Formats: sequence, C-alpha cells, structure tokens
Amino acid sequence: MFYEIRTYRLKNGAIPQYLKVVEEEGIEIQKSHLGTLVGYFFSEIGTINEIVHIWAFASLDDREARRQRLLADPRWQAFLPKIRDLIEVAENKIMKPASFSPKGEAH
Repeated sequence: MFYEIRTYRLKNGAIPQYLKVVEEEGIEIQKSHLGTLVGYFFSEIGTINEIVHIWAFASLDDREARRQRLLADPRWQAFLPKIRDLIEVAENKIMKPASFSPKGEAH
C-alpha cells in the first residue's frame, strides 16, 4: 500500500471557497477515479491556508493508472480552473507505511 499526501497552500482566505467547490463538484470526480480517500484536511493552527488530502493506492502503477484516468476525464478538466488560481504552492509526497503502521503493510 502507498499513500499519496498532497499539500496545497492556498491564497489568504481562500479555504472556504476551495472547500465549497471541492465538496460540491471535485471530490466525487476524484473518488470515482482515485478510489480510497484516507482523509481531507485544512489547517487551523500552524501553517495557515493549508489543505492536505491523502489517497491510498495498492501500488505505484495503480496510482499512475488512476491519476491518468482522472486527468483524462472531461469533468475534471472543467473543474480544475475553479481551484487552480486558489492554490499558491503544491507539494506531493508518496509514503509507504511501516510494517507496524495501523494503516497498511510494508513489503
């Protein structure tokens, strides 16, 4: 199991707008392609204006295939401009759980 941790720093004050459009349109498109949403979070203390969402994949090949399907979806292509200008910085990490992690097995 692999976990993709996507972190976005948004423009100041953009969290409500971002969350609204993702909840109303984006998340269902993502879930239909990406599969397992582990969590979707926003900051209240610490680094402000930050969104973190975590997705689980069986393998890196699984992730690649699912992301390609998402990117090819016309609904996603129409949705992206609604959030693109709200994001100032994007970071992406792929994490593999340790064997003793409650969320998966290391191989």
